[in-house]
Parts: sequence; C-alpha cells; structure tokens
Amino acid sequence: MRLRPPRRRQGIRSLRGKLTLANVALLAIGIVAATAVSVMGMRYYLLDQIDSQLIKTRDSLGGSQLTLREIDSLSMLSFVRDRLIPTHADEERSAGTVFAAVDGRGEPIGILGFDPSESQRDLAKAAGDPRALAADSEPHDVTLDGSTYRATAARLGDGTYALLAAPTDVLHRGVAKAVKLDLAIGSLLLALLACLTMFSVRRRMRPLEDMVETSSAIAEGDLTRRIPSSCGTTLEVEQLRVALNSMLHQVESAYRTRERSAAQLRSFVADASHELRTPLSAIRGYLQLYDKGMLSDPDERKRAWARVLAETDRMGRLVDELLTLARLDQQPELRFRNVDLSRLVRDAAEDLRVQQPDRPVEVAAEGSLLVRADESGLRQVLGNLVGNVRTHTPADVPVRLEVEREDGVVRLCVADEGPGLSADDAARVFDRFFRVGGGAGSGLGLAIVQGVVRAHGGEVAVRTAPGEGLAVTVTLPVRACAGQ
Repeated sequence: MRLRPPRRRQGIRSLRGKLTLANVALLAIGIVAATAVSVMGMRYYLLDQIDSQLIKTRDSLGGSQLTLREIDSLSMLSFVRDRLIPTHADEERSAGTVFAAVDGRGEPIGILGFDPSESQRDLAKAAGDPRALAADSEPHDVTLDGSTYRATAARLGDGTYALLAAPTDVLHRGVAKAVKLDLAIGSLLLALLACLTMFSVRRRMRPLEDMVETSSAIAEGDLTRRIPSSCGTTLEVEQLRVALNSMLHQVESAYRTRERSAAQLRSFVADASHELRTPLSAIRGYLQLYDKGMLSDPDERKRAWARVLAETDRMGRLVDELLTLARLDQQPELRFRNVDLSRLVRDAAEDLRVQQPDRPVEVAAEGSLLVRADESGLRQVLGNLVGNVRTHTPADVPVRLEVEREDGVVRLCVADEGPGLSADDAARVFDRFFRVGGGAGSGLGLAIVQGVVRAHGGEVAVRTAPGEGLAVTVTLPVRACAGQ
C-alpha cells in the first residue's frame, strides 16, 4: 500500500498578509474586551439605579411602621391610589413598579377592598418567602409573564409584607442595542484597519521587494545593480539596505579582482611560456646537433657549448625574476632596518662605471640618508633601474642618480638622456614581459621595481618623451623613514 505524503496546510504565507491578520486580530480582541467591559459597567450602573430606588422605597415603608389598615386609610393619596394599588395589569406595566401585599406565608392580600390583580399574584408567587426577601439587603431577580424584574420586600407594622418589583427589560434592551452598536462600529474599524494595514505594509515592504528584484538581477549576472533608497523607510530596513549594498559592492569588487587576476595569470603564464620556449628551443637544437655528431669541429662545439650556457643563464635569470614577482604578489614580510640609501646609490653608480667605463655617470647622493627599508629590496630596485639604462641606451649616454629627502618623503631618481619612450609605451612600461620594440631583456625589470616599491608602501613613476630620455622616480613614504 502506497502511503501518501501528508498534505501541508495552505495558510497565509506572505508577510503582508500575516501582519494584516495580526493587526486585525489584536484590534478585534481589543474591541471585544472594551465592549464587554463597557456593557458590564453600563448594566451594573443601571441595575444599581433600579436597586437603589427599590431599597429606598423599601426602607421608607419599613421605617414608617405603617400597617396595611393605615395604608388603606391613606388611600386618598395619589401615590397610594395611582402608583401602589393599580387595578389592571396594563396600568401596572405602564407604571413600571409592581406593588403587592402578602401575609407571612406569602399569600397575596387585597387592598382597599380590591382583590389582588394577576400581576400581584404572579409577584407573590415568584417572590416566595417574603421574610427571606425582606431580610436580604439586595433585591432579587424574578420573572413575571416572561419579563425580568428586580424585587424586594418590606415588613409592615402589622406583620404583613409589601412586595416591590421594578422591571429590567428596558435595561436589557438598552444593553443589547449598545452591544449591537459597538459590534457594528468595531466591524467598520476592523475593515478600515485591514485596508490601512495592507496599504502601509505594502509601502513599508517596498524596499524588501527591491532587494528581491536586485538579488535576482545580480543572480542573472548584473553585478552593478544596487538597492535604491526609498522615502519613509524604517530605520531597520534602511540599515539592511546599506549593509546589503556594502556587501554587494564588496562582492563586485572581489569578482572584478578575481577576473582581473585570472586574466593577468593567463597572460603571465602565456608570456612566461613564450619567454622560456626560446632558450629551451636553442638548447634542444644544439643538443640534437651534438647527439647526431654534426659538431665535429672543436671550435663549433665550443661555440655551441657557449650558446647553451648563455641560454641556460638567460633561462635561470628569467625563472629567478618570475619567482621574485610571485613572492611580491604574495606580499612577503620585508626585513626593515636602517639603510643608508645614499651609499646604495653610490654603489650602484660605481658598478655601472665598472661595467661601462665610457658612460658619463653623475651622482647626487652626498653624505648619509637613512631610511627604514629592506636593503636587499632596495638594492634590487637600483640594480634593475641601472640595468635598464645599461641595456636600452647607448654606452655613451649620460645617466644621473639622485636621492633626496623632501616634505617627509624620500625620492630616488634614475634618469638618462637616451631616446626616451612614446606615450603608449610609457603607459605600459611596468607591464610584465613588455619590451619596447621587442628589444633585449625579459621585460620584468620595471615590473619587479614597481612590486618592491609598493611592498614598501611607496610609488614609482616615469617621466619620458621621444628624444628626451627616461627618468624613473621612486618615492618612499615618511612612515618608512627613520628619524635623522
């Protein structure tokens, strides 16, 4: 036998509907409670008025110690004739209060020679024991001809009892009308509240709908979408909007950074593969010639071996530079200490003079200029800048090395008077594997310079133009410098 999965209850699932239902339910409970309290208070007040009137009349009769005969003799009074001794039930009903005289056993007694009326007999029968009724401080509820009354009794001077009953039908009808009026007004208020709540919740929840729409657009690939600001939003919703927009900005930035890093990595791998392919191809070619015995002449073998060593050195330098860039990308910890930058500049100039004696070298680095930096990193920066001049300019082109401290920063400048670069080439001079006109070198020297300088928290810039030479300026921030 296949069991059917339990069916889920189909209830109100939207937050708008739940909030509306909750508000209407709370107001309904409040209306019911207020109606109940008001009805009970009104009934108690009106009933207390009736009871007070009956007790006042009963106390007057009981305190006067009148006998039934004395009441007969005073029958000429309009109160006794018209109010206490009506002869017909209709007159008694119209008068409101019903009066009856009974003996100690509760049997009705005639007054002024009139036999007890039907309503007086009903009152005597409904009242029961007149002594208990007279002894009780509060009137009792009795029913006469289907109508409710409040009844009490007073003991007269001759031992007889006077029964007094006031109708409460008017009270109940008034209470019923009040309940109906309260329910009608309450229903109107509930309907009005439901409409206002739906409108208000729809307006307040518009930012949440914008969040859903924005999330859907982002899921479809539009990372530039943001949640717009709305007028009259609550503080919590506005805080959520700001937090989500901040998160979306971070997500977009991370995604763009990842895409850019992936593109750079693909370009880097492609360029590295291309650069390594050339020396490997040359080495493989010479080894194949040697393996096939085609290098029989000693001079040819010597030249081939020299070429293999040169390509091997070239490949080794390229691999070392790639490793340096990879370490810089990982933001390694630098060994900061006090370094005399002027001494490093003078050493780099001396090395250049040794390598190219015919090149005019000018140095502006007198005295001592201490900076807080990684010495090996700065030596590599100077070596690459000087090596770039040595590789890409004629041997007789002057070069100037200058270092100075100004406005809380340290500037190192290496400038030559070579052919210079165009604006397009200058914009790409720090790109990896970029070589002007396909010239010599690996194209990683200035990229390494930029990486080392940024690791120190500094900046590097170039100033060049065709025929005006090239000047590379390295700026280290003041926080990296030690006090002089």
